[in-house]
Amino acid sequence: MTMRQHVTLTAALRIGFSLIWLLVAALVFVGVVGGGLLSGDSQAIRITSIVGTALAVVFGLLAVPGVIGGIGLLKYQNWARILCLVLSILDLTAVPVGTLIGVYSIWVLAQRETEALFGCCGATPTAE
Repeated sequence: MTMRQHVTLTAALRIGFSLIWLLVAALVFVGVVGGGLLSGDSQAIRITSIVGTALAVVFGLLAVPGVIGGIGLLKYQNWARILCLVLSILDLTAVPVGTLIGVYSIWVLAQRETEALFGCCGATPTAE
């Protein structure tokens, strides 16, 4: 597998993992707010609406940089490589799937050959 293929896979994993977090945001919103609505109690509806919305926004905001970074990786933008390295370090805490994705992504994005693909540090890409 070439390093270009590893970068493409890393981008796909980053985007996919972030989309899962967006799905979690939607499910939390529907679950928490819906639970309050099902109760019929106006105070419960108010509280669950605030909590559900806040949690969904937090999960959503955490997912957006991953989607943006993954798209940037596909376009070989060096800022995206740095962003995804930072996100991969944070992924290490999301045991077990995030840890696996984080370790693989760090390995791919920290390679000299990858740096060369992104035009980083004056490196030039090697022939494939």
